[in-house]
Amino acid sequence: MMIALLLISTLVFGYLLYALIKPERF
Repeated sequence: MMIALLLISTLVFGYLLYALIKPERF
C-alpha cells in the first residue's frame, strides 16, 4: 500500500506542477 500511496502522491504533485507551468490549460 505504501508504494501505491507514493505513486498517487507523485501523480498529484506532477499534475499541480503542470498546472502551475501551463495555467491556460487549467
